[in-house]
Amino acid sequence: MISLKQLRYFDSVARLKHFGKAAEQCSVTQPALSMQIQEMEKTLGVQLIERSRGGIMLTEAGRGIARRATRILAETRDIVDFARRQGHLLSGPLHLGVIPSIAPYVLPALLPLVRDKFPDLDLHLRETQTHYLIDELLEGGLDLLLLALPVEHPEIETAKLFNDRFLLAMPKSRRTPNRIRATLELLQQDRLLLLEEGHCLREQALEVCSRAGVRDSQDFRATSLETLRQMVATGAGVTLLPELAGRGAYRNASGVVLRPFAKPAPQRRIGALWRKSTARRPAIDALAKLITEHAL
Repeated sequence: MISLKQLRYFDSVARLKHFGKAAEQCSVTQPALSMQIQEMEKTLGVQLIERSRGGIMLTEAGRGIARRATRILAETRDIVDFARRQGHLLSGPLHLGVIPSIAPYVLPALLPLVRDKFPDLDLHLRETQTHYLIDELLEGGLDLLLLALPVEHPEIETAKLFNDRFLLAMPKSRRTPNRIRATLELLQQDRLLLLEEGHCLREQALEVCSRAGVRDSQDFRATSLETLRQMVATGAGVTLLPELAGRGAYRNASGVVLRPFAKPAPQRRIGALWRKSTARRPAIDALAKLITEHAL
């Protein structure tokens, strides 16, 4: 039988693609690590790693086993975490991942509340794009995600927390009546500016704009909402901003006018995601409830 130690060593090699770095991460010598992986290959009867002067790569069997090893190790950590947290379910470290189009507008208000209500909970934060967060959740590096739905994966559970409506951000130089409501037709009258590839907000905005037959500008991709705001302020075009941002830093932003859409307003669904095998459900439920109550 293969051991958890062998799985952990192989998982490190599979992720780092380097025996020396994997050995350092696992706090063992490189020969000891190599020997354990060779024993694992012998037990399984398949080659897991191709070794060459140019480096290493996983075989087809190795890639499949690496995916399974990641899941097994994550579930093992959940078992250990479950045992440690009995009687102290709202204490200890909890790792929260948040996408960039939510983090700046939710976390500043949320963190003081967490410290006040759950003083023994040690909240660690990670902000990056959706696909990175999901990978880290499945690998066990994160416990809870806050991002836009839908996300479908057999090992992940989701819960909707709230709706976040879109606002139309227009240059203030374009004089429009204060009471005017944005429509999808307004998007056809100007250059559409969006985030770069990889941001889920970009895909959601494109879905909204496609209803009006509008495509984004092909010669501009922003890396952040703040860059989008600045470009709109210069008169370069218009964009869609989530209401979370409109209620925060951009409420009185110079050079930009925010217009709510006429009903039914386009919106995105913000939700919580966690592994089905997690032992941190009490802490996750408490944190999700706090977010729902105070996010908007």
